[in-house]
Amino acid sequence: MKCFLLLLLGCASLCAQVPRNCNQAIVGVSSGWNSSHVTLRIYEKQGNAWQPVGAAWKGRLGGNGLAWGYGIHPNIQSAAPRKREGDKRAPAGIFKLGGAYGYADQIRKHPALTYRKVTTRDLWVEDRNSPHYNRHIVLGHTPSSSWEKKAQMRQNDHAHSLKLYIAHNDAILGGKPVPGLGSAIFFHIWRGGGSKSTAGCTTMSENQLKQLIAQVDPKKNPVYILLPQNEYQQLRSAWKLP
Repeated sequence: MKCFLLLLLGCASLCAQVPRNCNQAIVGVSSGWNSSHVTLRIYEKQGNAWQPVGAAWKGRLGGNGLAWGYGIHPNIQSAAPRKREGDKRAPAGIFKLGGAYGYADQIRKHPALTYRKVTTRDLWVEDRNSPHYNRHIVLGHTPSSSWEKKAQMRQNDHAHSLKLYIAHNDAILGGKPVPGLGSAIFFHIWRGGGSKSTAGCTTMSENQLKQLIAQVDPKKNPVYILLPQNEYQQLRSAWKLP
């Protein structure tokens, strides 16, 4: 089975790599598919070589670890799990980044990074039966139905008072999310000082998240690379990872 997995990874690696126009990457590496702990670091390209920017830091992932997600990497067939809604796994692979959202009037960020101060009318839809699945929408009225209230991005929850969107199940099929393959994946503030895992997001301390968002430069076409250690090493050369 191990040889078969390596063969599949090798075949998939022929058609995947970090985009050539990408000059900034956030790299997350876990010890294995079932680990909820991750080590993160920012890299930037100097010429043709990736160089680390600053020190590495710790974060938390889904309570059940990782599963292959849906981003700009190929659809790899392997024995490892694949991301599904509600599986409490963080999506593994290569993903573009979206904008930042939060409760504050303004945040420290690159001028090119979009930021929205969310209100009670801002929703992120996780209902797989909704035509707005895995999308941010703004209601023209005060939320009244149960699903509207459940989808509110602002719920007096400090862990979600600042977040950065990870484009999982978004940058495929022309940007149309596939119902049931996972939604609402963000970088956000961890709970319990890092003692608690997530439902699928990547979390870290508030100060570290603020530093991360301040460093993200959309002009460098940044991506998030999240993989278990073994897969990272196997794919590093072919995928041109940092």
